[in-house]
Amino acid sequence: MHTIGVIGGSGLYALLDDARTVQVETPYGPPSDPLVVGAVGGREVVFVPRHGRDHRFPPHRIPYRANLWALRSLGVRQVLAPCAVGGLRPELGPGSLVVPDQLVDRTSGRAQTFHETGAVHVPFADPYCPTGRRTAVQLAGAAGWPVTDGGTMVVVEGPRFSTRAESQWFAAQGWSLVNMTGHPEAVLARELALCYTAIALVTDLDAGIEAGHAVTQAEVFRVFAENTDRLRSLLFEVLAALPEQNDCVCGTALDGIQHDLVLP
Repeated sequence: MHTIGVIGGSGLYALLDDARTVQVETPYGPPSDPLVVGAVGGREVVFVPRHGRDHRFPPHRIPYRANLWALRSLGVRQVLAPCAVGGLRPELGPGSLVVPDQLVDRTSGRAQTFHETGAVHVPFADPYCPTGRRTAVQLAGAAGWPVTDGGTMVVVEGPRFSTRAESQWFAAQGWSLVNMTGHPEAVLARELALCYTAIALVTDLDAGIEAGHAVTQAEVFRVFAENTDRLRSLLFEVLAALPEQNDCVCGTALDGIQHDLVLP
């Protein structure tokens, strides 16, 4: 039975059954915080708060490689990644839920691979796990939370929000969401042959989408807090419903590729 990992806000770990804290050393330094191991619906779950419990890591300073390596070293093979996003389409207002199927990288300067030598080119045409996506969409709909199945999330460097011109440009490309943490998290998961599913909660309409409106940190935090209990309930349902043995393509991403990485 595969262990499931969750990378998200600190509101989740306190409700894990029989939770214990685990210190994990990685070749890439310590993760954002000690990992918390517990159970949900009879499944073992490992949780790491993406920004640290005290939110000390801004998006461009999160130890992404350490977080993913630590999860795999504890047996994780499937990862759920709830995240806060801005909406780039008028119909994706605050409180909307999206399970994206595509990603665009607009970050700069982040360590985004485990491979430092050799010609190692990992397939990434479809960044997210099809099994995880399907499970999240089905359960959100069953719970009465209108969910958008698919969409492109553009990941920006941050920590600032977008200008109106940037926001309008992103929207003109047909992209749905804007976020600051989804990359390199997704590609690092793929390099470790992990299933990775983003579940995006829209906290605001981005600056160029709604005339006269500018995104604020207070607004983002407020909307996320208002939806935390609902998102947590959905995550728990998805955690319990994920297949115990997942035979999707994510786990074979490294097959046939020569590399020097010794996976934990």
